[in-house]
Amino acid sequence: MNPGKFRKSAPGVLWRLAIAFACLLIILPGHGEERRVEKRVPPVYPEIAKRMRIGGIVHVEATVSPDGSVTTAKAISGNKMLTPAAEDAVKRWKFAPGEGQSTVGVDINFEVN
Repeated sequence: MNPGKFRKSAPGVLWRLAIAFACLLIILPGHGEERRVEKRVPPVYPEIAKRMRIGGIVHVEATVSPDGSVTTAKAISGNKMLTPAAEDAVKRWKFAPGEGQSTVGVDINFEVN
């Protein structure tokens, strides 16, 4: 085997694998599906976090039932003092009805005033 030939083809193989992986993520059912929000409930800013001037974005993954109600909400990233408030708020959101259960990503922004 010619080592030079392998080095030239490796980036092409990696590129093709990356594209295949991206396509797989796009076609997986129920993940990252867009559902229109019909009712947003704002989070209650935790008093201790407000006094400490802690803010930021909490990313929440919500499982939405076919009727649009949120069955579970789990914070994926964000400050640990803010995640319970973000999860509680998203659990009370209402989405547009859709085909089957889906997972929706939501960003909750806690702004420090």
